[in-house]
Amino acid sequence: MSITGIDRVTFGVEDIAACRAFFIDFGLRLLDETTSGLDFETLNGCEVRVRAKDDPSLPPAIEAGSTAREVIWSAQSEADLALLRERMRNAPGFNESDGTLYCRDPNGLAIGVRVSRKRSVDVTGTPANTWDTAARIDQASPSYERAEPIEVGHVVFFTDKLAEVTQFYETIGFCMSDRYPGRGHFLRTSERGGHHDMFLLQTPDSKPGLNHVAFAVRDIHEVFGGGMHMSRRGHETQLGPGKHPISSAFFWYFKSPAGALVEYYADEDVLTENWRPRDFTPGPDVFAEWAIAGGIDGVTRRQKLTQPQAQDGKFITEKRT
Repeated sequence: MSITGIDRVTFGVEDIAACRAFFIDFGLRLLDETTSGLDFETLNGCEVRVRAKDDPSLPPAIEAGSTAREVIWSAQSEADLALLRERMRNAPGFNESDGTLYCRDPNGLAIGVRVSRKRSVDVTGTPANTWDTAARIDQASPSYERAEPIEVGHVVFFTDKLAEVTQFYETIGFCMSDRYPGRGHFLRTSERGGHHDMFLLQTPDSKPGLNHVAFAVRDIHEVFGGGMHMSRRGHETQLGPGKHPISSAFFWYFKSPAGALVEYYADEDVLTENWRPRDFTPGPDVFAEWAIAGGIDGVTRRQKLTQPQAQDGKFITEKRT
């Protein structure tokens, strides 16, 4: 049984026009625009749908305001879908329509699984030169004017049922990659793959909600290029650029009118069945090896002047009251 990643994310939002401008600047391709909402896609055909939050076709929200309303995961084959049908059929809200299995996870989030509709793409990142290996010879590294996200790489949700939600996803084939015991679990969809496709975060005052949706790009240079373009367009950085010690990925987070944050990321760890989950204690040095608060000004190309964030041991992307 193999789930291979995310096939579609649907948002219910308060301001469709703001989301239109934001996601076009972010690098998504606008496929369709109707009175009911917007349909975008990434380079490989991963779908991003935006609908008004009171659209009756949307599943119930797990929190107020703009947020993710549904995540559709991709199965590798019809045989995998048949196995998943047996494992999902007792979940709340289970039903099947148009080749997709639907239910709600224990967090209340609407999810589905279908045979992937994404397409293969010929995308090449820039190799890095290390001390012992010259992988880029007679070739300068690129500078990107903007990003074109390849796919939705992972989603992150707050929960007040960490163990229960984790067990649900492990039942349908997810694997534990790393964890903050009692606080957060990094899960990947299969034994071999990127470091995580989902991160579940439980804080002392957690309730269900969206933390961020992350989009994979080619390489570190596209993280920087995409982030600089978003900055020039006036979008607000939450944190970045920076580098995660867990997953090793380079990142840049932006505040999103579709709810919470969106992230560009690249160069995450790739794991196999030989990997053993590690335990970490939350803290700013574990969340980010290094990071720029407030981002970089797109015109001066220097760090924006911001007030430093309190180093209180919280996850930097936590909602603060």
